Order: sequence, then structure tokens, then C-alpha cells
Amino acid sequence: MNDPRDFLVRLVERLEAIGIPFMLSGSIASSYHGRPRATQDIDIIIEADLDKTLELFRSLGPAYYVSELAVREACTFQRSFNIIDMKTGYKADIIIRKKRAFSIEEFSRRLTVRLYDLDLPVVTPEDAILSKLEWSLASGGSERQFNDTLGIMQMQGTVLDRDYLRRWAKELGVGELLERLFAEGGDKG
Repeated sequence: MNDPRDFLVRLVERLEAIGIPFMLSGSIASSYHGRPRATQDIDIIIEADLDKTLELFRSLGPAYYVSELAVREACTFQRSFNIIDMKTGYKADIIIRKKRAFSIEEFSRRLTVRLYDLDLPVVTPEDAILSKLEWSLASGGSERQFNDTLGIMQMQGTVLDRDYLRRWAKELGVGELLERLFAEGGDKG
């Protein structure tokens, strides 16, 4: 049990047992929808209140490092907290779903895909692009985040919903980045 898949399986089992809706995002999702790349952590967006999130925290036990204060702050401010497997060092960023319109729609659109021999909910390719563009902007222009979006666009091609992307990109303040993505990806849509 020294493989990131096992870590993910253990987390998914706990989330499902507690009844916390979730979806994978971040590098795992962008690798699924685009070009694979190595990642150091697992990003999981959850839809849960403080009580359910504390139940998750308490279910983990001493095999994991989790800060109760970080859990409480994440729930209060719609941020993230870390779960670290003390034996392997694997890390999950547990992200509390924000209450803004985009995050609600993003979560409602999640897809169930076959990943790691499991049926798992994953962010859509469009929403992965939008989230990664937001991260790129927030981090001062992270090329890694932008390159992840480019990989998704190139792999998904004409399947992407351009109207959806443009509508939310404008709302999220990443319209210029999206147009750059279209230009660099050779997209004429």
C-alpha cells in the first residue's frame, strides 16, 4: 500500500462513507483531459459543511497529518486544507467548494470517469481549463498552469464548449488568458 492510488482510494472510501460529495480537480484532472504530467498531490473539491468536514478529519486518525485549525479555517473561508499520509508523504489538498456561481455550476457539471481502475467524479475539461487559468492569473502567470490548459485544449479539440468557456472566462476575469490559450493552441473557434 505504498502507491498514490492506494492513498486516493482510502480518501475516496472515507468521503463516500461520510456522504461528502466530491470531485477530483487540479493536475489529476488536467492529465486525464489533456497531457499527462507528474503531480505531487491530489486535489479534491468537496461540498460539505463544517460538521461533515470535521467528521472526515476525525475519521483519519494518527496515520495522517491534518490540522483541525486548518480544517475549520478552510470551511469558514472556502479554502483548502491538507491531508498528508505520514507513512508515504502523499498529500491531498481538500478544497471546500466556494459559494460563488461558477463553483456551484462547475461542481454540478462533474463527470464520472474511469481513473485508476475506479469510477471517480472529475471536473469537466472546460472547468479544468477555467480553474487552471484562474490559478495561473492568481500566481502571477504560472506557465505550468497555462501549459496544463493548453494540453487540455489540444487533446479535447472541438469537443470543448467555447461559448461556456468564454462566458465564464469573462466572469472570472481570465478572458485575455483564454484568448491567448486559443491563439497558442491554434484554435479558430
